[in-house]
Amino acid sequence: MNQARHKGIEFKVWARHALFTDPLTRIGGEKCSYHLPTYEALKGIAKSIYWKPTFIWVIDEVRVMKRIRTQTKGTKPLVFSGGNDLAIYTFLADVEYQVRAHFEWNMHRPELADDRNPGKHFAVAQRTLERGGRQDIFLGTRDCQGYVEPCAFGSGTGAYDGAGELAYGLMFHGFDYPDETGDGKLHARFWRPTMVNGVIRFPRPEDDCVVRKFVRDMTAKQFAQDKNLRGVEAEATELQMEVGDGVD
Repeated sequence: MNQARHKGIEFKVWARHALFTDPLTRIGGEKCSYHLPTYEALKGIAKSIYWKPTFIWVIDEVRVMKRIRTQTKGTKPLVFSGGNDLAIYTFLADVEYQVRAHFEWNMHRPELADDRNPGKHFAVAQRTLERGGRQDIFLGTRDCQGYVEPCAFGSGTGAYDGAGELAYGLMFHGFDYPDETGDGKLHARFWRPTMVNGVIRFPRPEDDCVVRKFVRDMTAKQFAQDKNLRGVEAEATELQMEVGDGVD
């Protein structure tokens, strides 16, 4: 998406457990977490902090703060035929990350052009981040609830500072949703990440993710500010912000 980037947010997210998996393998049975958070999982966390269909969150980078550890637990997931099954899940244990992200306008939402106020959206995002987010925070699945707070990206000591490069194989990156691409199809993206001194820099969804898999046809939901969507002005008023608060 070739457009000017707007102000970003930096936050810390932590939890007792995390489960970052390839959604194409979530049909059932055993699950084993990736060692790294996926772009889509971090984007979901940013959307839980604050989101409007007016813009798209773009994850720039993530810093792994604690040593990567796994923990195996027996679970009883629901099955489609009814009742429960027995499965073994391998979670990440005691995780903490620093995340840097920014938002860009969703140009496939021309009906929301009047809601494109970068200063107000940034100010509301900062305020909701300070309050711990607007919705519950999950790291991969609803079994792994987490918490967020503002931070300065790069501050503090990370477990992999100075550890050099660590390359990973093909991993799930994220989804191409039709409301963000405009093509009426849902695709899954994959990439090969490299962690450098504990930091993973994500490629933009349209760059470097050369492996894509078609999932299904999908129609984008339509929004209208006067019907089922509150504009950023209403959001700012609810948070009792000044008219010029946060404006560039």
